[in-house]
Amino acid sequence: MSEARVKWIEKRQFVGIDSTDHSVVISSPKDGVGVKPSDLLLIALGSCTAYDVVDILEKKRQKLTGLQVVVTGEQDEEPPWTFRKLHMQFTVHGRGLKEKAVQDAIELAEEKYCSVSATVRGVAEIDYTYAIVEGEIGD
Repeated sequence: MSEARVKWIEKRQFVGIDSTDHSVVISSPKDGVGVKPSDLLLIALGSCTAYDVVDILEKKRQKLTGLQVVVTGEQDEEPPWTFRKLHMQFTVHGRGLKEKAVQDAIELAEEKYCSVSATVRGVAEIDYTYAIVEGEIGD
């Protein structure tokens, strides 16, 4: 079983602590010192799929040199501002990456291995696009 803790610090500032004692600062946009709580969901989705994409591409012996995932979400206009559509844009950097390997890795990560997407998929539509860039980031 996973466990996370959230501790109130002051005002609308909190610290989230995961099961391995790593932490993240959380706050309202007005307090400006941490991540907005609802953005943590976007970060969780992006990082969960990114982790699996890297793992799968390495197992396929692809020469991955960088990966960025930009996650956008459309929310209802009324409370509780439920996310209804989530989009992930993957930018995959590498040397001689095979498009099929990249597409398969993203699809497997999002549809089979990522626990966050599996959980969220019940209430929100999730889709993705990707771009493959030859070389290192910044080349």
